[in-house]
Amino acid sequence: MTKPAHVSADAAPEPKPEPKPEPKPEPKPEPTEPTPEPTPGADQGADAPPSRAGRNLPLAAAVGLGLGALVLVTIYRLPAGFVAVMVVAFVIAVAELVTQLMVAGVQPPRLPLVAGTAAMVLCAYRGGVAGLSVAYAATVLATMFWRLPFGTEGTVRDISAGAWVATYVPFLGGFAALMFAQSQGADRIVVFVAATVCSDVGGYALGVLAGRHLMAPRVSPKKTWEGFAGGMVLAVALAVGFSLAGDVFRGGILEAAAFGLAVGVAGVLGDLAESLIKRDCQTKDAAKSLPGLGGLLDVIDSILFAAPVAYFWFRV
Repeated sequence: MTKPAHVSADAAPEPKPEPKPEPKPEPKPEPTEPTPEPTPGADQGADAPPSRAGRNLPLAAAVGLGLGALVLVTIYRLPAGFVAVMVVAFVIAVAELVTQLMVAGVQPPRLPLVAGTAAMVLCAYRGGVAGLSVAYAATVLATMFWRLPFGTEGTVRDISAGAWVATYVPFLGGFAALMFAQSQGADRIVVFVAATVCSDVGGYALGVLAGRHLMAPRVSPKKTWEGFAGGMVLAVALAVGFSLAGDVFRGGILEAAAFGLAVGVAGVLGDLAESLIKRDCQTKDAAKSLPGLGGLLDVIDSILFAAPVAYFWFRV
């Protein structure tokens, strides 16, 4: 007997779903060494330094000798011309420093600082300490009033930066103008500038040739204690040579040696101070106004700190 049509025999089993393949874990990337960040102030341009010293030494020497010749000719042949040289040099240095600060986000008032710089040098030369003090105070007040119309945001920062710029370049540099107005002013300027430059050049050269122990690696990575010692020896030797050739030092060789050491140390501190500023602003040089040397502020940074030391030395 046949089964009814609506009754089926053994029903065919339903097909089981195929299992989904488990996702394969993605391979982890192999660890790579991190790319070192550039050191602030390092030269990252295409102009590679042509020597171990990091400068074009023949070009730097030629520019330096030219500046030295300009100073010597004007200081002995045209005193008013040397005062003009100081005004121009300090004004350019102030402009370079203000530009660096603006890149770092600070806005010190440029125009009153430039005008105040010229006024401080001229007033120091003509009016002595009182003239320098009055011009300095007027410059600081001018930076404050000049900043008032530009809103309140960053006011304290910008005014403080302006007062600091007025102190760092023209006020310290004004002591050179004070010294130049004294008796034997030309000789005193020459010996103090020459000793400071010898400290800088001697430290630079010996540091490149034999430097091993870093002095302040976070501020000036190439400055070494060996270079510092070489710079002091050269500064002392220069001052002693001046004492033997003239009557700038009343105390003779011993005073000259102490003077060379004092301005040499002050010059190194001035160089470190400017290096600290450039590190914070992440610049290698203050500017590129002097081929082979950087900016004018890079040239006079040591002189700015040594000028008050030399002035008070000769006053005592």
